[in-house]
Amino acid sequence: MMMRGLVGAAIALMLGAAPVALAQDPVVGPAMQNYSAVKLRALDKITGNSRDLSAKVGDSLTFGRLRVTVRACYQSDPRETPESAAFLEIRSTTPPEKAEASDKPTNTSRMNKGPQPIGEDGLLFQGWMYASSPGLSALEHPTYDVWVISCSAS
Repeated sequence: MMMRGLVGAAIALMLGAAPVALAQDPVVGPAMQNYSAVKLRALDKITGNSRDLSAKVGDSLTFGRLRVTVRACYQSDPRETPESAAFLEIRSTTPPEKAEASDKPTNTSRMNKGPQPIGEDGLLFQGWMYASSPGLSALEHPTYDVWVISCSAS
């Protein structure tokens, strides 16, 4: 009976002294570290121009007619397979000239409406984007592409 108590105490001591693993989120995967900023690449398909954009978690940035808000950014440990994942909200913005001309008649055919929001306030995309698989979870927009490059500490 005494031996069983000692074995239990030894196991508890070993488990308590085990190194603490990084938080494992089932969505972003094992051994992912939380970072405070993200680097994105945005492409305007009409002009062919691409731009690298950086934003802190919680901030929003604008590219063309898109407003991108970064909610989280995780990157794998350097000893693991390289991976970066960011939770983004991408909204469509209305250009100033269109907002002023809202009293003019508009064409109601679906072909001329552009991308349809999936939520309130022009929400076009909300979810995780992965640097290693940009096509897995991507913004579907006829004019713009946005994808994650990496996460950073500042």
